[in-house]
Amino acid sequence: MASHAVSVDEVVTLSDAPQVLAIPPGLRFLQQSPLPVSAVRAFEWHAAPGALERLSPPWEDVRVISRTGGIADGGMVTLSVPTGPIRQTWVAHHDRCVWGHEFRDVQIKGPFAKFEHTHRFLPTSPHGCELQDDIHYLPPGGALGRWLGRGFIENKLRTMFDYRHGVTSADLDQWRTLHDSGFQPQNILVSGATGLVASQLIPLFTTQGHRVARLLRKPSTSAFPTGLPDVLWNSETGEISEGELQGVTAVVHLAGENIAGARWTPEVKQRIRDSRVVGTRKLCELLAAMPHPPEVLVCASAIGFYGDRGTEPLTEDSSPGAGFLPEVCQEWEAACEPARKAGIRVVNLRIGVVLSPQGGALQKLLLPFSMGAGGVVGDGRQVWSWISIDDLCGSILHAIATRTLHGPVNATSPHPSTNAEFTRTLAKVLHRPAFIPVPAFAARLALGEMANDLLFASSLVQPVRLLESGYQFRTPELEVALRHLLGRPASAARA
Repeated sequence: MASHAVSVDEVVTLSDAPQVLAIPPGLRFLQQSPLPVSAVRAFEWHAAPGALERLSPPWEDVRVISRTGGIADGGMVTLSVPTGPIRQTWVAHHDRCVWGHEFRDVQIKGPFAKFEHTHRFLPTSPHGCELQDDIHYLPPGGALGRWLGRGFIENKLRTMFDYRHGVTSADLDQWRTLHDSGFQPQNILVSGATGLVASQLIPLFTTQGHRVARLLRKPSTSAFPTGLPDVLWNSETGEISEGELQGVTAVVHLAGENIAGARWTPEVKQRIRDSRVVGTRKLCELLAAMPHPPEVLVCASAIGFYGDRGTEPLTEDSSPGAGFLPEVCQEWEAACEPARKAGIRVVNLRIGVVLSPQGGALQKLLLPFSMGAGGVVGDGRQVWSWISIDDLCGSILHAIATRTLHGPVNATSPHPSTNAEFTRTLAKVLHRPAFIPVPAFAARLALGEMANDLLFASSLVQPVRLLESGYQFRTPELEVALRHLLGRPASAARA
């Protein structure tokens, strides 16, 4: 990937850059990357609902306040963006579009004195193109702001667009692979649709050309059009109060009580069990009773199925462990039986520790590690089988498209790490020390039974069926995954 920021006087001397006429004074940032699809398909990906969510760096807490229209009809989007310790409103207008070739966003209100962003898609072959993000900008604060802020802005833009181009290329590469295999656009029902995983999964689906219906327990305002109306249901009774399931071809069931949301009292444990077992069974009974059931159900499960197994290599054929989480996972997967009996292909996705700075374990670790207060948990020898959120979403899409996949499928990186290795790697990526351990007795005192299952249980899980079915992991190595998710490129590392 190539990127640079130059003064406007320098722009016209760049022989490899497109000629830009009547450029107002300012700086320019240009990033270029090859994409594995045609220029028209790359443009369509950017024009689809969900592209903004796919392109927003997860380490930046960007919030969509409102949006109207789209790329082709002069739409506008209003964002709340972090600017140092404060938040600022950013209003952008799609003011120019040549379908299949380029579109431009212009800042109407925001942190810059001027910001104009042109997205170009230049054909290089019938099935390839070059993506160009061409930005002309002026920092705030006049000449002083330009002098002081240029280097900071250049580094920030480079990191952001490295991430954006990486996601775009990986998403389109998966689209091309599935498209070439004959996979057609689906109507997909997603439960747990307001959760961490679905916040990236649904945009992945919509940018890939699929339509999504969100299965919700109460009405929620959609941040972008998903293509199908929401469906409201009661997970305890299975009754649909609004919307319908007819025409749905695939279902992704992610709903369930947060297992780390509260100390495990008997009441909390019952809610954890019921939200998975009862809700899944009711949904599967509903799907089985449809005149035309969906072809596939991808139902979340967890590597908690295996329990605490030390360094024993675990595959989908391994026996279950003992304890609360293994018991819940066994009942959870068994609750899919009505769907199986109805001829629906069921994939029980046994999900590992999901890495995202926007939620889950990684989010909880970021503050203490960023302050230099991180360290191993217990003796650090327990194995954590993790997966990045992008690979989890990619695995779900792969499971929908791959008709040979059914039954248990481990959704973990092929390279699990011990807690000590995880700790060292996170500290390295954040450029912080990590020498303050969390004693086992302190964790158990604070969390009770939950600490044993979530912090100290060791499970060396291998994604055998994903790999055998041809899934290509985007970030199989821990350090690469953390740098991608946290915006810490290796080239920018400092001692």
